[in-house]
Amino acid sequence: MARYPKLSLAFLCVMVAMAFVMAQRSEAQITPKSFLHPHTIARYMVGVHSLVWDTTIAASAQQYINTMKGDCKLKNSNFTYGENLFWESYGGRHNAVDSWVEGKKWYNHTSNSCIDGKNCNSYTQVVWKNSVKLGCGSVTCDKGRGRLVICYYDPPGNYVGESPY
Repeated sequence: MARYPKLSLAFLCVMVAMAFVMAQRSEAQITPKSFLHPHTIARYMVGVHSLVWDTTIAASAQQYINTMKGDCKLKNSNFTYGENLFWESYGGRHNAVDSWVEGKKWYNHTSNSCIDGKNCNSYTQVVWKNSVKLGCGSVTCDKGRGRLVICYYDPPGNYVGESPY
């Protein structure tokens, strides 16, 4: 009988450690640099200038993403900025910007279209040459169902018939 309390304490310690690691991981991804850096790399790869972090746009993004905390469902804001949304499950292997950039494999620059019936609009927004400002926000969903991420781009991109770069 004495072993069960020790096992429970050990289990609790492991769970606390895992929660700490997850909190660090989540917090590490919500800094301006953590969003700007992967955008900069993706844009550099196609010859497009870097974005600049804009605190006003970031505040708008954060304010909007906070409204989705309860139901954890992605909904486009239909705001004046370009927009990318992402739902990240805990333990998932992708973060938001990496996931959006992976859409490059479906983008055909020659035809300026997505291939294989795939959606590459998040990627083309990341590398949209006319966008100069970026602001992002994230929120942990209620009931531990993951995290939502949004990035706003100014000016917006993804205009039909226009090439992103």
